[in-house]
Amino acid sequence: MTFAELPHEQLSELAASLRTAHDELRARGLKLDLTRGKPSAEQLNLSTPLLDLPGAGDYRAADGSDTRNYGGLRGLPELREIFAPLLGLKPENMIAFGNSSLELMHDFLMHAVLFGVPGGSGPWRDAAFLCPVPGYDRHFAICAKLGIEMIPVPMTGDGPDLAEVARLAVDPRVKGIWCVPKYSNPTGETYSPETVRRLAELPTGAEDFRILWDNAYSVHHLTDEPVEIEDILAAADAAGNPDRPIVFGSTSKITLAGAGVGFLGASSANLDWLVGHLGKRTIGPDKINHLRHARFLGSPQGVLDLMAKHRAVLRPKFDLVEQTLTKQLADAGVASWTTPRGGYFVSLTVLPGCASRVVELAGHAGIALTPAGAPFPHGKDPEDKVLRIAPTFPPVSELADAMSALTLCVKLASVEALLAKI
Repeated sequence: MTFAELPHEQLSELAASLRTAHDELRARGLKLDLTRGKPSAEQLNLSTPLLDLPGAGDYRAADGSDTRNYGGLRGLPELREIFAPLLGLKPENMIAFGNSSLELMHDFLMHAVLFGVPGGSGPWRDAAFLCPVPGYDRHFAICAKLGIEMIPVPMTGDGPDLAEVARLAVDPRVKGIWCVPKYSNPTGETYSPETVRRLAELPTGAEDFRILWDNAYSVHHLTDEPVEIEDILAAADAAGNPDRPIVFGSTSKITLAGAGVGFLGASSANLDWLVGHLGKRTIGPDKINHLRHARFLGSPQGVLDLMAKHRAVLRPKFDLVEQTLTKQLADAGVASWTTPRGGYFVSLTVLPGCASRVVELAGHAGIALTPAGAPFPHGKDPEDKVLRIAPTFPPVSELADAMSALTLCVKLASVEALLAKI
C-alpha cells in the first residue's frame, strides 16, 4: 500500500517510527553535501597533468604566436578546432575565453541590456525572458541581477512546452529563452529534433529574439549510447534567423573546474558585436591555459576519451541514487524522479508542499541540499515539490549515507503532510 492508502492509525504509527529514525540520524552528526554539481577530487585528478603544461620554454601556439603575450581575443585556434565539433560549431564561428561559460552568458546579457544586440532597435530595457522550469538557478540569477523579467515555461520531456513558448514569444518584450538542450539541468532531458527546429523557426514579436543555448553537458554521457542534438545554428540559418542562437559550452566539468575554458558560438554578426565589447575590458584571455588544454586533450577524440574516464567514476554514483530511491520510495507513492542518461543531476519530485520540509529535515540531520525552489525563477517553486540532487561530488560511501538520509526525510515529510490533511 502507498502511504496515502494507509489507515490513519497506521499512518500515525509510521510517523512515530520515522521521527525516531530521524532523531537517531541527527545523533550521528553527519556533515554531507548534495548541493551543487561539482566534480569529485577523483575526477579532478584525471586532469592533474594539465598543471605541468605547456612546459618550460614551449609557449608557442600552432600559428607561431607567443601565448605569454597580449592579443588573440577570440582564443587559441587549435583549442577552438578541438571543441567546435563537440559543441556543434565551426572554429571560425566561436571564441574561447576565460575559465567558465557563465561569465560569457553574463557578459552577453549585460551588454544586451546596456547596448542592444545586432538586428535590434536598442538596449534591452524592460525586457523579459522565457525560463523553462525546472531549470538552472544561475541562469535565473543573471536575469534577476539585470532586472530581466522571468516567465516560467514548463518542460515536457522533449524540451520546453512549445505551445506556451509560441504564445509568449509574440510579446515584443520577450527577448529570448534560456535552453540547456542536452541532459538538461536538473531534469536530464534532451531536446527533440522537432523542438530544435521549432525554436529556430519560432515567430517572435522581438526582431532581436535570442536563444541562449547552454550546451553545458555536450559530452557528459552516463551511458555507452550518447544522446545527440540537432545543430541549432544550422536550423536557425535555414529558418532565416541566423543571429538567433548563442551557443555556450566549457571545459568546467571536463578538466579542472576552476581553471577551465569557456566557449561561445554564434553568427559572425553576433561574434563581432560581442568581441567588440569584450575588447573594452580585456586585451585577451589566458592563452597559456588554452595552450595547455589543447596539448593535454589533443583532439575531439581526446576529449571523448577523457570523458569515458569521468563516466567510469560517475556512473556508480548515479546507479546508487537510482537504486536507493527505488528501494526506499517506489512503493510509498510519495515521489518520482528522473533517470538521466547524462549530465550532473537527478530531479526528485515529492508531494506538493513538501520540498521545503525535506530540505529542513535533511539540514537538521547534517545533509545539505540545494534549497527547495532553486530550479525556478527567484527560488519560488509554486508547488514546492521539486528537489535537485547533485550526486557527483561526495565519495560513494558518503553518497550512500546521504541518500539513505534523504529518503528518510522524504518519507517523514510526506507522512506529516498526509496526516495534516486528515
